[in-house]
Amino acid sequence: MATGKSFTKALFSGIWSVLNFSRKLFFNIIFIAIAAIILVAILSEDGKVTVPDEAVLVLNLKGDLVIEETAVDPFEKFMQEAFDQKEENPEVLLRDVIFAIDNAKQDNRIKTLVLDLQGLRNAGLDKLQQLGTALDDFKTSGKTLYAIGDYYSQNQYYLASRADHVYMNPMGGMLLDGYGRYRMYFKSMLEKIKATTHVFRVGTFKSAVEPFIRDDMSDAAREANQAWLGSLWQQYKQDVGAARNMDTDNFDEKLEQFITKFDAAEGDFAQYALENNWIDALRTREEIRTEFANIAGSNESSRGYNHITYKQYLQVIKMPFVPSSSETDKVGIVVAKGTILNGNQKAGTIGGDSTARLLRKARMDDSVKSVVLYVDSPGGSAFASEVIRQEVEQLKAAGKPVVVSMSTYAASGGYWISAGADQIWAAPSTITGSIGIFGMFMTYENTLDYLGVNVDGVGTTEFAGFSPARALDPKIADIIQRNIEHGYDQFISLVARERDMQKAEVDNIAQGRVWIGTTAHELGLVDELGYLEDAVAAAAELAGVDEYDSKYIQRDLSAKEKFWQEFFGGASVVLGGALQSQQDSQLLSLVKQLVSEFDAMARLNDPQGAYAYCLPCQI
Repeated sequence: MATGKSFTKALFSGIWSVLNFSRKLFFNIIFIAIAAIILVAILSEDGKVTVPDEAVLVLNLKGDLVIEETAVDPFEKFMQEAFDQKEENPEVLLRDVIFAIDNAKQDNRIKTLVLDLQGLRNAGLDKLQQLGTALDDFKTSGKTLYAIGDYYSQNQYYLASRADHVYMNPMGGMLLDGYGRYRMYFKSMLEKIKATTHVFRVGTFKSAVEPFIRDDMSDAAREANQAWLGSLWQQYKQDVGAARNMDTDNFDEKLEQFITKFDAAEGDFAQYALENNWIDALRTREEIRTEFANIAGSNESSRGYNHITYKQYLQVIKMPFVPSSSETDKVGIVVAKGTILNGNQKAGTIGGDSTARLLRKARMDDSVKSVVLYVDSPGGSAFASEVIRQEVEQLKAAGKPVVVSMSTYAASGGYWISAGADQIWAAPSTITGSIGIFGMFMTYENTLDYLGVNVDGVGTTEFAGFSPARALDPKIADIIQRNIEHGYDQFISLVARERDMQKAEVDNIAQGRVWIGTTAHELGLVDELGYLEDAVAAAAELAGVDEYDSKYIQRDLSAKEKFWQEFFGGASVVLGGALQSQQDSQLLSLVKQLVSEFDAMARLNDPQGAYAYCLPCQI
């Protein structure tokens, strides 16, 4: 019997050894194959990206326009590009695009710039405004700017409107539908599953929790949202109207007004766009190829003319590591982008500890004389926001001025971390304010009772047994509400102290209400209107430095992380493939929206459950 057991054990041990050896061999072969392909491609002249002597720069942006890219594992990114897989949430870094446009203006090899924006997705108006300024500056070189597209979304058209020539496919179309904020409301659904929603908040306009306690938007939220959305839309119309030399009355906001013009165009979206001066001409793809071939020369590429794409051009002009003189004074830039969560978070999300550590790194760097906190956030954890704000105070105490530059959003917790700065700059379109606090969770005692599940037990205190499975004791609810009220008092006291205002004055413009940048400036919530470069110049002036470089303060990578990032980054340059645009089904999109609404709340991790978060700020 023992011999049989020994034989079986030896058999399975042998099988496992063979499988384990095969697994290691397989992955080693894959690794060696990838490395060999990369090496051959790098050594091959054919793999080198160059700019033709006379070329069209095609600005084909694909993804969301952001001030900081979300951290992605370099191997995962390499595999996506190498095997032509669709990137789920592609992103385009704003400063890279501006750098490419500015460089192309001076580059004698670039004959013209073409905006091919079919892949551009979400973009805050402040980011579009900065790109629009860069495009206007490009045209001062005397080079022509074109925009081509089958269709134009609202974001895409904002940039296309800056072009000297805006072309559309004869079978294409466009529709400017304005700005809106429509959310799903879950009160009736939660009642059906017998969930009990507990909400604790301060602020008449603090509407982040409304979807969980109502089936529609409150009058207060409707009033506030209509005000800032209307201001945002007015800015869009003014900018596009000026670019196209048209009156803002040409924007068809009423269906009846649109139908009259649409009927005149015989129901043809492309003809409607042409007749109403949204575009300059209708061009087929072959006609576009011919026109650009006449400008830059023809070739056998997929586009049919001498060109270089945005990513290829960036590879040529952007050095992997920009040398920086240690003797030159620096203005440090710390990016705070995304939801504010407690602890350490990867780039693309603000971590209380990780973002504070970046500010501390700037404080310890003797070459950094002042700091710009570049904020693009609807807020989040009140505790994490305070951790970051305290580090801002340490910078100021060290004699290093701090200037905040607000991007698309700097609301709730985004304003909390900004309030203590020496100066606050906001874009005219920045969504800010939302000074308020809330807490929310659900209990399921009625759901469990309906299913025949009961919870019972004993505890040494009245706090013991606090659980989503049990009804909330009214006394505990009162404690939580008092804590939320204390948090709100902290918030408005902070704003009053830092903005040199009375608490009552702050309370009057707080209450969770959202403001657009121009209005926030009038109310005294921000000091100046402008963009990042304005904030950097202001920070240098406050520090008393005339000659300086700007320096992004980022987390130091370990030697291992640097190796793999460089290895797979280089691999992506050589093997990068095109990302194919795929649209989800409408039903799947609705399901994703439903899940994201709940997930946005579920991710919040404040230790006291108190949040300064502006969910409705996201258009």
